Amino acid sequence: SQLPDPAIEDQGKDYIRPILNKYAALCVRCPNYGTRTNTVVLIDAEGRVTFTERNMINADVNQWKTSTYEFKLHS
Repeated sequence: SQLPDPAIEDQGKDYIRPILNKYAALCVRCPNYGTRTNTVVLIDAEGRVTFTERNMINADVNQWKTSTYEFKLHS
């Protein structure tokens, strides 16, 4: 009915918020310094991995290259 659904967004917030506050990285933007790479690793219940990385090109915040790799973990 409504997206995003506030009821769903609130589920688990008391559990996950402290974890995010402790481990979540910041995106830094300063002259001549800042975040140049973002990485996301997703692993599903069957051991399939999606590794996506976004890299800034030539220190230009408007140019990014995204690479994605998919593979399966060995059991």
